[in-house]
Amino acid sequence: MHKNYSHKATNEEIKKRFDSDVERFSNLESGQQTTVDAPLTMELCTEAAKYINPNAKELLDIGCGAGNYTLKMLSKIPNLNCTLNDLSLPMLERARDRISSQTTGKITLIQDDMRNLNLPDNHFDIVLAAATFHHLRTDTDWELVFTKVYRALKPGGSIWISDLIAHDSVLIDKLFQDQYGAYLETLGGETYKQKVLDYIAYEDTPRSVNYQMALLQKVGFKITEILHKNACFAAFGAIK
Repeated sequence: MHKNYSHKATNEEIKKRFDSDVERFSNLESGQQTTVDAPLTMELCTEAAKYINPNAKELLDIGCGAGNYTLKMLSKIPNLNCTLNDLSLPMLERARDRISSQTTGKITLIQDDMRNLNLPDNHFDIVLAAATFHHLRTDTDWELVFTKVYRALKPGGSIWISDLIAHDSVLIDKLFQDQYGAYLETLGGETYKQKVLDYIAYEDTPRSVNYQMALLQKVGFKITEILHKNACFAAFGAIK
């Protein structure tokens, strides 16, 4: 399926928006107000990681933002070595500042597009990816990144994804977009709703949970799990 994504935001535009929004993303409690069930999915992803990989030493946080997920993970498994990846340098620097007091482990920053990640094989125990994969455009991009993650995980390691999702049925997609629109309106009225929906339409290319679960299995993961789904948001993962 070859779609044209030329009308979508460039990496540079996305980077610029996140560069200027560090404060908002530095709140562990709300993190992202526009994300339905954000605190719950953060709790579930990190708890799942703790249950699957209780003796973890190496953590990779893709699209780490200001470090909320890594901080939550460190509250459950202390002193991990943390590899943090983001497009935005101000986000990475804030993440490092916040995380450095919470771990005696090594902190490694990688400022780059996740598609360019050059990761060691069989190295990480846990990979976290929150609100980041929806920026991937083509099917090739998706498969590339999922393959990189699979190779970088140790056998028995796990990835936990919390993200904006689409739906395979056009009408079900509309149902949840309408519901999400109504939710956004309760946060900031019609103008705010339109602002959020406009930047989602411009920046994001989410895929369905079905698509991502199938792709996780295609690249080699044997076990996939759905932790939570509500409207256009879901938390799920896979174990190598």
